[in-house]
Amino acid sequence: MPTRQITVKKGRAWRVRMPLSVRRVKSHRSSTDAGDAGDKGAAPFGRLRRGWLIAIGIATIAAVAGVGGSAAALPQPTVAQVKAKLAALNTKSARLGQQYDQVLQQLSVANQRLKVLNKETARYRTHFEAMRHQIGRLAAVAYERGGATSPLALLTSDSPQRVLNQSAILTQLSLANAAQINAYRAASRQLLDAQQAASQAHAGILRLKRSLAKRIAVLNKLKQQAEALLAQLTPPQRTGTGPGGGGGSGGGGYHGPTSTQAQKAVAFAYNQLGCPYVYGGTGPCSAGFDCSGLTSSAWAYAGITIPRVSYDQMTSLPAVPLHTSSGAFTTSYLQPGDILGFAGNTHVGIYVGGGSVIDAPVPGQNVEKVALAGWYLSNLDGAVRP
Repeated sequence: MPTRQITVKKGRAWRVRMPLSVRRVKSHRSSTDAGDAGDKGAAPFGRLRRGWLIAIGIATIAAVAGVGGSAAALPQPTVAQVKAKLAALNTKSARLGQQYDQVLQQLSVANQRLKVLNKETARYRTHFEAMRHQIGRLAAVAYERGGATSPLALLTSDSPQRVLNQSAILTQLSLANAAQINAYRAASRQLLDAQQAASQAHAGILRLKRSLAKRIAVLNKLKQQAEALLAQLTPPQRTGTGPGGGGGSGGGGYHGPTSTQAQKAVAFAYNQLGCPYVYGGTGPCSAGFDCSGLTSSAWAYAGITIPRVSYDQMTSLPAVPLHTSSGAFTTSYLQPGDILGFAGNTHVGIYVGGGSVIDAPVPGQNVEKVALAGWYLSNLDGAVRP
């Protein structure tokens, strides 16, 4: 088998830098060498080259192994660290969830306003059309008598703005028909204002919908992050990391009296046990609830309208003290039906007595009855009574 020929210019030295385990080698070879001499010179060089590659390979493997060892040696987060991060995520998610509710409420108001504006626009359109035909007849008569310019624009235009722009024709006609012309101008202005208001309301609704879409995307991302953190914890370790954890519906149905509004609100809350948590949900059960959607729906069932969002509930309703006259913390003043605020009032639940709360906790869980303990007690910030 022929050996590989390697030609090196005469007088030129090859210097190869090797790891410390391989000594430096210089090789001189004449370009006129050939035949057997070339074969004999190539063999030592080939062995040297193989040795150099082996050395480099060993060094590379060692480096990779070192990196891998370092990665494997990175400290894993402790249970306490995972819990702290999960609690922060839950608080952030609750805050964004309430912002979502606020935008959803704004969207509802905007949709109602658009309905009203559309009705006004239709009414003004009917009045405008009637006035347009009336003024058209007046303009035609004036034109036939030679007292006005062409009434064609007034007869054919259904645009209130164009009508208002035809001031010359209207001025001529108003000399003899002032009342009708003024009414026509007013009808045109009303219709134009209503159209512009409806257009602005529609644009606002589109902005609110885009805002909702962005918020729901962020909330879903936070939900995925929270689920990944929960997967690192055992079921007992998950206790106290956020709302929920009551273990299903819990507590059975309500069998107490319903003579007062507070009792009716409590009965409603019991009847929603097991319903899914849904961002922006206010019921019925098939549509789901979020935390403030549950409390506001419970009191609406009892005949009392309260704010939709948790912040507004906790700041606008009469407060229930959580401290004695000496300043000691207490829950002894709580009564069934009271709304409790948690984690900076980013989350709310309804107190049902006996040291228990009915709550729509977090996405992925259902409305449940939980003890006012653990996360709920340590994050209790206030109480209100509708």
